[in-house]
Amino acid sequence: MDFDYAPYALTEGRKPKVEVTSASRKAYMNQLAETMNQNRTRILAFRNKPKALLSSNHSDSPHEQSKSVKRRRYIPQNSEKILDAPGIVDDFYLNLLDWGSSNVLALALGHSIYLRDASSDSTSMLVTIDEEKGPVTSINWMQDGCTLAIGLDNSEVQIWDSASNSQLRTLRGGHQTRVGSLAWNNHILTTGGRDGKIINNDVRIRSSIVGSYLGHTDEVCGLKWSESGKQLASGGNDKVVHIWDRSLASSNSTRKWLQRFEGHTAATKALAWCPFQANLLATGGGVGDRTIKFWNTHTGACLNSVETGSQVCSLLWSNKERELLSSHGFTQNQLTLWKYPSMLKIAELNGHTSRVLYMAQSPDGCTVASAAGDETLRLWNVFGVPPPKTTKKAAPKAYLQIFSHVNCIR
Repeated sequence: MDFDYAPYALTEGRKPKVEVTSASRKAYMNQLAETMNQNRTRILAFRNKPKALLSSNHSDSPHEQSKSVKRRRYIPQNSEKILDAPGIVDDFYLNLLDWGSSNVLALALGHSIYLRDASSDSTSMLVTIDEEKGPVTSINWMQDGCTLAIGLDNSEVQIWDSASNSQLRTLRGGHQTRVGSLAWNNHILTTGGRDGKIINNDVRIRSSIVGSYLGHTDEVCGLKWSESGKQLASGGNDKVVHIWDRSLASSNSTRKWLQRFEGHTAATKALAWCPFQANLLATGGGVGDRTIKFWNTHTGACLNSVETGSQVCSLLWSNKERELLSSHGFTQNQLTLWKYPSMLKIAELNGHTSRVLYMAQSPDGCTVASAAGDETLRLWNVFGVPPPKTTKKAAPKAYLQIFSHVNCIR
């Protein structure tokens, strides 16, 4: 431990004793002898005495233990509510559920759009689309929480004001077939169609089409703008994910993408931008792929790929924890909560009896709504705080009916 002292300790005792005549030599020998006495018991010992252990480490006090051990978050395994959603279209490529910033949940059932105000638990019907135009194939709230875009089977897109229950305008001419995906970026509404086209529409101007992205060879089933609004992720039935630059959509037909990811082996609908790490995108593959992949959209690198065992229908990041929620199809039809970046399973939420096609997150980030082919919509307290304890015996969960007008679309 001390290379100045070690040779002296090893050799000095074997040397014949000689008389030291030099004063400096004598001082040096005395210093070595003093060092030897001080270090004789310090082999494999700490150079500094360890600080006294904190009494809280051995305390039985729950208050003191909570300071050193982080309490594990409680995640309810059962849904908070089960809501009836008859007539929902069981189609992997559509997007029929969204939760707006004004805390209103929008759900498309066949040709009709229903709105559920989560604050008051009240439900109303916004519109029923004409038979020749519908059914509804996609919906998406604008950031203001009042303007709803509705994609239709006949290639049209309608813009509605939910506050006044009035239609603002209809967008035509961008697509030749159904519009299965929508994504708002302030006043720009991006639409994706079965024709493989991605169209940017400026809803403020009369001729709304201001640009397009060309790169997919099959239906565009997933669209998500990054939080900054500078990058657009698109996923398609051609198993490809593209990253587009907003500034490059000024021309009428842009084929230049920032990144092209071809790692999936099935349709890629599930897309989710990470809220706490820029340029991180999570994508999920369909029944022939069953993986969740993580991409660096700046470098194009695939950071990780996780086998889930079933079709990945939707992905949601938590804005409170470093966690990712995925919804799945056959065989378990479950929601799975993952810890990022380890991708350890935190919880599996079961209850749906058919593939969980759609998910949406409440504005406060606590509750997740899931809609499945079993014609139910469930509300889960996945990212929220533990419910208040009660001494009353819990009543059995009622099978609630979400919509008062559902019989008209049976």
